[in-house]
Amino acid sequence: MSTPSNSRHPSASDGADVGPSATATVGTSAGAEGSGAGRRRTFLGHPRGLLPLSGLEVWERFSFLGMQAILVLYFADAVADGGLGMASGTAASVVAAYGTLVYLCCVLGGWLADRILGSYRAVLYGGILIACGHYAMALPVAAATWTGLGLIVLGTGLLKPNVSSMVGKLYDTEDDRRDAGFALYYMAINIGAFLGPLISGWLGQKQGWHWGFSAAAVGMTLGLCQYVLGRRDLAGRTEGAEFALPPATLRRVVRLTLAAVALLAALAWGLATTGWLTMSRVVDVTSVLSVLAPVAYFTVMFRSPRTTAEERGRLRPYVVLFGSSVVFNLILFQSYSTMTLLAADHADTRVLGWEFPSTWYNSVLGVVEVLAAPLVAALWLKLGRRQPHAAQKIALGVVLGGLSFLLMAWAAVGRADDGSGWTMAAWWIVGSYVLLGTGDVVLQATGMSTTTKLAPAAFANQTMALWMLSIALANGVQSQTVRLYDVLPTAVYFGVNGAFTVVAGLAVLAAVPRLRRTMAPVH
Repeated sequence: MSTPSNSRHPSASDGADVGPSATATVGTSAGAEGSGAGRRRTFLGHPRGLLPLSGLEVWERFSFLGMQAILVLYFADAVADGGLGMASGTAASVVAAYGTLVYLCCVLGGWLADRILGSYRAVLYGGILIACGHYAMALPVAAATWTGLGLIVLGTGLLKPNVSSMVGKLYDTEDDRRDAGFALYYMAINIGAFLGPLISGWLGQKQGWHWGFSAAAVGMTLGLCQYVLGRRDLAGRTEGAEFALPPATLRRVVRLTLAAVALLAALAWGLATTGWLTMSRVVDVTSVLSVLAPVAYFTVMFRSPRTTAEERGRLRPYVVLFGSSVVFNLILFQSYSTMTLLAADHADTRVLGWEFPSTWYNSVLGVVEVLAAPLVAALWLKLGRRQPHAAQKIALGVVLGGLSFLLMAWAAVGRADDGSGWTMAAWWIVGSYVLLGTGDVVLQATGMSTTTKLAPAAFANQTMALWMLSIALANGVQSQTVRLYDVLPTAVYFGVNGAFTVVAGLAVLAAVPRLRRTMAPVH
């Protein structure tokens, strides 16, 4: 395998009374088995099932974000050095389109869990697909890269919304430990987010890109083993789907799905043969899908006879929270595209004469979130009913995200974008990640927790998938806007992104009084 340089090629992110109460049933209809176990077995004062689910996410994020930390650099590196030779803006756009597809598939994964597989099996099968995808990417062949990315897209779509939903089923809706539990879960996610870029980044930039992808494959395999070994504490491991389709309907769905896949494959082959299906057009199509999918899904949920009037009323303010997540993730996911490119080109990577991989800066985000998550969880537990409303937490997260990019804009003011090779001191990018990581802990843990509270019962897993669609939409928009990274001055690019995000967060903060009324009894 080739050994890429550290930079990009010039041619070219205890013990309390635990478990749901014996009398409560809200939020545990699908998890009686798990909640019973949760009452007998505890983990840091939380249902025992939090341990295997958090452990799985450590390794899933290790693999996913370890790979993603080097993906944009792999795309942008010269072919002679083992990369794919894309321009910087194009590489960032393709990475964003990949992220769009990952989170678009979360809708399908949520539907499959609700209607066919059940949560436990959906997560298991998803993890298997992800592991296979990373093993494919470990092969130094371009075709294996695209095959591997496809498998990871499908596997993450199955795993990601359903493992979060399984965490929600460990708690009753009114359980004050719920947000704290999600914060601890999110801390586990970010242990993986720290370790992934550290290990895969070093291997990828110092030993060869496919060595980095190999580390991601091993990590996902370890995650699957931990998930299966901890299955006795999980809800739904012996159950099927909660809202299973009738057998006849299921057969029709399978036939229609196979036909649709065959048709799409034939269409894609034909368009590729004629030269119409270019990488740029694939990115454009994913952007359109990222807009259409949440619009269609919100419409289905609002109009479904399975959704009660009360549930419908709680979905309306959820639209605002959904939009907040979109805006924040426009910033967050650039940590693996434009921020990675910026660090590779301009960040100081020397300590006492030793040059470390620029992708190690991506691990700063994970460190911040690992440290911030237990502090946030402890704060919410201490405040109890006096803690800020969910909408206030989410608005704060958005503002912090915007400030992270404004800091990067400040660092780039007066710097010439003429290839002169200016160097940015480490504290600028570390400070940006501190703001971004703190905002991410506050917003995402609250967002996932609130999603499980506001979800209509018939769309439990699918509503978590809808939350993931906010990330898909953010990536879909980003796949277009990051193309400006090669066009606009660095300070202008980061400044505009940051200012827009701060204004959006302040607007949500101003709307909190109305959101507080319409989201009741959720607090």
